[in-house]
Amino acid sequence: MAKDKIYAIIDIETTGGKAARDKITEIAIVLHDGKEIIDTYETLINPERSIPANITRITNITNDMVAEAPKFYEVAKEIVERTKGAIFVAHNVRFDYSFIREEFKRLGFVYSRRQLCTVRLTRKVFPGLRSYGLSNLIRHFNIRLKGGRHRAMGDTLATVELFELIMKKKSSKDEINMMVNHGIKVSQLPANISLTQLHSLPEDCGIYYFYNRIGEIIYIGKSVNIKKRVMSHFVKQTEKSRKLYENVWDIKTQVTGSELAALLLESHEIKYHHPYINRAQRARSYPYVLHSYENQDGYLCMDILKVNKKQKQKLNILREFASSYSAKGSLDRILEEFDLCQTYCNVDTVKRPCFYHQIDKCKGACVQKEDADSYNARVLEAVGHLDTDFPDDFILIDKGRTQEEKTVVLIESGIYKGFGYLEEENSYQNVDSIKEIIDMYDHNPETFRIIKHFIHTNRKEIQIIHI
Repeated sequence: MAKDKIYAIIDIETTGGKAARDKITEIAIVLHDGKEIIDTYETLINPERSIPANITRITNITNDMVAEAPKFYEVAKEIVERTKGAIFVAHNVRFDYSFIREEFKRLGFVYSRRQLCTVRLTRKVFPGLRSYGLSNLIRHFNIRLKGGRHRAMGDTLATVELFELIMKKKSSKDEINMMVNHGIKVSQLPANISLTQLHSLPEDCGIYYFYNRIGEIIYIGKSVNIKKRVMSHFVKQTEKSRKLYENVWDIKTQVTGSELAALLLESHEIKYHHPYINRAQRARSYPYVLHSYENQDGYLCMDILKVNKKQKQKLNILREFASSYSAKGSLDRILEEFDLCQTYCNVDTVKRPCFYHQIDKCKGACVQKEDADSYNARVLEAVGHLDTDFPDDFILIDKGRTQEEKTVVLIESGIYKGFGYLEEENSYQNVDSIKEIIDMYDHNPETFRIIKHFIHTNRKEIQIIHI
């Protein structure tokens, strides 16, 4: 019997709802060939931590029950062997699959299986039901419970009966193939790319490279789930997907663990390799510039303009920006920090002392109270600080590629220097040792934008240590 026709129908019980924090207390696996059960397995698991009372009330699994049960590492091989080559099936598969993957990740192994969610599948095959929660489906289809509800084997066997009802429907096999393969049909794949190859891609955060027949990189992308994202490229009917279908010959990946590292690496790699599909799709332009010039009285002035490439050649450009908002933000920062003149920064163009001079922030260049040499010296000092995006030096610590590792991003002299990986037990306070593990990358306006946005949206998940 072909392995791709074996389904491992699984349910787990846990100490809570978050895979990164909580642990498995029970697992049940029923192997099914699409027609009948061919094998079963179940065991309690010692989670090596206390089970919360509210969880015990739901599952009836107590701390005493799991005290002598095997720990996950003791049953890990059994789980691998029983599910090898099978399609991982669960009701709300994301929950069960994420917990099992996380348990293996703690052991330093990658667990990867094709997946099928019976919630989604039931919606497709039996549309219009009031609810697709397992309890409601048990009632709706009069499924006989062969074990306690919210116990692993009881819920697994209920899912098995639901699965068998689905398999009796004529459309079920097509729906299953579409879901397992993320909507891809073999006819949509490039000539040298197979479904087996796509299913073997990592389901982790990182970047991926598409190569053409002669080994050139033609596209680079980033995702928190590389496999899922790569597969999505071959489902959509777009101009980009057509180019990929015609040109992709091989796929390579690089797992980063950290989404910030993936974003920074993707930005660097696209700028370094210049893949032609990336260029066509998302050429990054910086049409706004902050430039300087000397006025008729000898004072250095600054202004923000939107220009094209030809116009840029005629200007003394201090810095380029993707948006007028970011350009204005940089100008406002140095104007405030160095008490520059709003008139000579083209912020206050009214022919009178600028507002800053009225509140003693400008030293009077706009009315010639400050001589040009003194003012220009401060302008040049301010210009030197334009290349400093961050006011302080710090290291940013994010999750790594394994449980024992952290990603470390270094900001030094106010700019992004690069990132690397550090074992969790090592100190983050020793800047010299951190520099040794950092891979250095170029700083540019895009890296600043990436880091700033990531800090803003992930403040609770990351750690920042000022150095």
